[in-house]
Amino acid sequence: MSILKNLKRINDNLRGEVKLVVVTKNRSVREINQVLFLGVKDIGESRLYEAREKKPLVKGEAKWHMIGHLQRNKVKDAVELFDMIQSVDSLKLAKKINNVCKSKNKKMVVLIQVNISREPQKYGVMEEELISFLKELSELKNIKVLGLMAMAPFVEPEEARPFFRRVRLLFQKAKKEKIPNIEIKYLSMGMTNDYKVAVQEGANMVRIGTAIFD
Repeated sequence: MSILKNLKRINDNLRGEVKLVVVTKNRSVREINQVLFLGVKDIGESRLYEAREKKPLVKGEAKWHMIGHLQRNKVKDAVELFDMIQSVDSLKLAKKINNVCKSKNKKMVVLIQVNISREPQKYGVMEEELISFLKELSELKNIKVLGLMAMAPFVEPEEARPFFRRVRLLFQKAKKEKIPNIEIKYLSMGMTNDYKVAVQEGANMVRIGTAIFD
């Protein structure tokens, strides 16, 4: 299938109600320009050095999302390159982003990564710590929390459903808290393998690459 057909099929599944972030890890500038020409508005990169190399060569307008783990020593570059950082997973990282943004008179939009599967190799805040974590972040004036991001274990889509459901319940709980400076708007979960189930369970943002380009 062509990229055009893949995008149409995915957008038909999302029905215009879910924000599509196209993951361009290992993809060429030509491929990124192609999806932007076809109407894509949001690009996701998990490696900072790839975004640094490719973004200046991309012709179309897009919002750039950092979706991979961000090391604190790379925050300055990330703040310059990205419009949203989806992978804030610690107070130290949040404070570093806040301090860099303060020096640049900028406010960075972020999502909080939740380690819903509790896998030791994955980053993220544990679900029982989320509310207190958000309350600490509410004091930081140069970041704007707009929701949560999570990854289910790499299992069959139906087996991922309970994990997505738990994130959605956590999302709803965080929203009810009405924490100052915290806006629980986006629930980013679901990738090529499991995005349909993620959307059924409440995701309003998905991160898809393989199903578009392959």
